[in-house]
Amino acid sequence: MKPKRNRRESREIAFELLFGWSFNEYPPQEMMEHAAQARDLVPDEFTRELVERVIEHHTELDAMIESHSENWKLNRVSRVTLAALRIALCELKYFDDIPPGATINEAVELAKKYGADDEPAYLNGILGSYARSLPPCTP
Repeated sequence: MKPKRNRRESREIAFELLFGWSFNEYPPQEMMEHAAQARDLVPDEFTRELVERVIEHHTELDAMIESHSENWKLNRVSRVTLAALRIALCELKYFDDIPPGATINEAVELAKKYGADDEPAYLNGILGSYARSLPPCTP
């Protein structure tokens, strides 16, 4: 049975999976199967697609983080912030149906919930910088 979740819940599950993946880079399917067995966590379609795309494009997403980060190397970014940034940048780049403001807000909320006090502001700065670099949307 496929779970029915809102995007916020799906995004949080993707965050948890990708945070764990940052320690042990398992193939996405294996990682999701393990999470389902160990924690009774069954990813929905949005979670699955988000996790797979982040893992597939993590090198590109990391380069985007570094290019929009002033005087910070990737190895200085916490794994919490890194997981949230990868998810948000993946959504901004590959999910046209999600408004950028919603993506940025959700990423900041993840950083507030799981990260240190200064992480939401840093994350917001990176995502704001990236979003300003995007071409304007045309109706």
